[in-house]
Amino acid sequence: MKLLHTADWHLGKTLKGQSLLDDQVFILEQIFDIIDEQKPDAILICGDIYDRAVPPADAVELFDETLTKLAEKKLPTLIIAGNHDSATRLNFGSKIFERQNIFIASKDLETPETVILEDNFGEVYFTMIPYFDFGDIQAKLSSAQQKIPSGKRSVAIAHVFLTGGVESEESERKFVGGASNIDAKVFKGFDYVALGHLHRPQKISAENIRYAGSPLKYSFDEANHKKSVTIVKLDAKNFVRAEKIDLKPRRDVIVVEEKFNELKNRPTCNDYVQIILSDDAYIYETENLRDAFPNFLEVKRKSHLKSYDDEPARIFRSEDPVSEQFANFFEEVTSFPLNDDEKSAFKKFLLEIEREEREVMN
Repeated sequence: MKLLHTADWHLGKTLKGQSLLDDQVFILEQIFDIIDEQKPDAILICGDIYDRAVPPADAVELFDETLTKLAEKKLPTLIIAGNHDSATRLNFGSKIFERQNIFIASKDLETPETVILEDNFGEVYFTMIPYFDFGDIQAKLSSAQQKIPSGKRSVAIAHVFLTGGVESEESERKFVGGASNIDAKVFKGFDYVALGHLHRPQKISAENIRYAGSPLKYSFDEANHKKSVTIVKLDAKNFVRAEKIDLKPRRDVIVVEEKFNELKNRPTCNDYVQIILSDDAYIYETENLRDAFPNFLEVKRKSHLKSYDDEPARIFRSEDPVSEQFANFFEEVTSFPLNDDEKSAFKKFLLEIEREEREVMN
């Protein structure tokens, strides 16, 4: 049996305020191209279908279109809810979808749902474990494995953080406490374990326990990730191998670190860019970089790596003199105090404003 393992689509996701829906449409079309080429026997989508519990309408429409395409291919598709998903919303229509070989597990059940598929070698049992409080996962897995006849091949599908996994700090919602940080040993006995939640494609402790990773880069700390889907093969007895097939995004997510004047002379780059200034140029000057980086989304300075929205703005007291308020604001934005020439220029500016106000009053 050949499986296509993917996860963490995060439909409706934005990056620093930029909608990624067009990028998600593009990458899903690419996944369908891989499906046509690889001809898998089933698709496994391991949680975080949406980026939030109440997804925007266009994200729901995109998922609806995707399910329709899968149903038209009569391709068995197994989907579980992740920690970003609303179990209730994702469960809507699931009984109808089953008639089209689309199986959605979103509820926290005492015994996880089992889906049985067949190939030329017989039955394969799929245990579907949506996100929940994983403190009692051992009991759930034991209960599920009791439903699998001895000698039959089995696959676990789960959305969880396994010990040893490499996280993406910005884009993965952190679980509260350590209940979800579990040992991979709990999945002992399954021929393959298809995981979601961590955005970097990776194996955990063994070749047959894997995170597919997200299909797109969803934060700048994922800039060095190589995104992919995973093709898994089972023979008549057990797991054979897993192979990653790279995905090529519509626009990449990259980090560029250079001096301000060097950045201005770069050829046009249409990727989503985080700019790190290696000199002391003022952040407000970077709008001049739009010709070279029309889609830059964030600017930081290397000396302190502070962006527009890293911290709440300092509260300035209205009773302070205007010159002092401006000096504090300038330092807040640039991380440098006003020098003597700048102070003199601002005082001259204030005197000119006061002179004009007096002329108007007279």
